Amino acid sequence: MPSNRQRLILKTIAATLAVTGLAGAAIGGIVLRAGWYDITAISSHWQPVYTLLESGMHYSVRHYARDVVVPTLGEAQQLQRGAALYAANCAQCHGGPGFAQSPIGQSMQPVPGPLIDADKRWAPRELYWITRKGIKMSGMPAWEYHMSEADTWAVVAFMQKLPAMSSRDYAAATNTATNTATPVAAPMAEDAP
Repeated sequence: MPSNRQRLILKTIAATLAVTGLAGAAIGGIVLRAGWYDITAISSHWQPVYTLLESGMHYSVRHYARDVVVPTLGEAQQLQRGAALYAANCAQCHGGPGFAQSPIGQSMQPVPGPLIDADKRWAPRELYWITRKGIKMSGMPAWEYHMSEADTWAVVAFMQKLPAMSSRDYAAATNTATNTATPVAAPMAEDAP
């Protein structure tokens, strides 16, 4: 059984933590309600906010993608389809071997990351989940309603090959592929689910 002194110390610690938490919440509420946090697309989040959101995104993707079953990837026809879809729908924001993203991709906040090394940061099931479901408030759309499951896996299969591709390899793969495929178009408002 703790002594009176120990109980007093524990109560003081608990009260200090409670007051600090309430003060932090109050300050956060004031900043939020006053509109002082800059949410424009031309400025980045403060580093602590960015770090917190980025960590949360990684944990969330790993959690939700854990049950995704990965089919066989890498067949020639699948890679060709993936190349066409990547060139038409992904390259403008994420770039590719030998080129950066377009000015539209460069103007987004957060700036979409390059996917030429995505296989080192994400497992295939995670790339599939991100492509299929999108990422809130990042500009990454959910392709679930615009791209078939087979096409999504084709894009993932192609992304697995990107690190080994030179700019010449990429140009050859996407030039041939884009002649046989068109971009996936977003449905009209009345067609949206």
